[in-house]
Amino acid sequence: MKFAVFTVSLPEWTPEEAVRELAEQGWDGIEWRVVDQEPATGDVGFWQGNRCTWPASTFEQDAPRIKELTQQAGLGIPSIGTYVKSDELDAIEGLMRGAAALGVTQMRVQTGTPGPEGYRAAFAQRRKEFQAVAELSRTYGVRALIELHHQSLISSASAAARFVEGFDPETVGVIHDIGNMLREGYEYDPWSLEILGEHLAHVHVKNAVPRPERVEDANRTRWIWEWTPMRQGVADYDLLFSSLTRIGYDGWVTVEDFSTELPLAERVRDNLAYLREVTARVGIG
Repeated sequence: MKFAVFTVSLPEWTPEEAVRELAEQGWDGIEWRVVDQEPATGDVGFWQGNRCTWPASTFEQDAPRIKELTQQAGLGIPSIGTYVKSDELDAIEGLMRGAAALGVTQMRVQTGTPGPEGYRAAFAQRRKEFQAVAELSRTYGVRALIELHHQSLISSASAAARFVEGFDPETVGVIHDIGNMLREGYEYDPWSLEILGEHLAHVHVKNAVPRPERVEDANRTRWIWEWTPMRQGVADYDLLFSSLTRIGYDGWVTVEDFSTELPLAERVRDNLAYLREVTARVGIG
């Protein structure tokens, strides 16, 4: 397996700093965040003012620079982390052209959340939209990936399997994300991988833990999920990696750690050390 970092979790670093740090630490790759974000007005953050983000509107033009920067550091690019939605076909096409120019064969396309029409209608509509997305994928050789994500249309492996039924796995795939699934959609790791079958295209990892939050005016406790360092959360990574091995998965695993207890460089370095410890325990070379 090869390990990468999604740059949404590297908000303090510029792209130049990110490739240098990851290469020095021994990572195999970097998964670039691509989105048009609002100009920074304060402190940098994961989703606002993130310095390690390429604008979606100029991604195709920036591709040569991105390719040179990444290759000079000796890093691979497992996927492109876009935030484009399935009905934005012009934007998807431009991003796929940029990915193809980078030699990257997959990128994320979001299914979004149900609107006033309700879940069933939204599910059916997104599937229709993905017919056109799949055609673009076939044209440019860039597979469209759906990420398992809490509070989205596709939060579980079972929902994803229903969604991608009938689609060629070479054009539409799924990102397994145990961290997101802890919050919503979790299914026993061996079964969730089996459910996805040949549509399993990529793996994201992070960790989380439930915390009690007192609701004073209601005299009750509400449980919320908080992101934690990889070592400290609920996810059983020994089980996940042994399950990945059993199904023959030997692709990329990308970390997107949203915890903030440790300074960024230390956090990223320890995540790689932890992944190596886990894979060694379960017998992955």
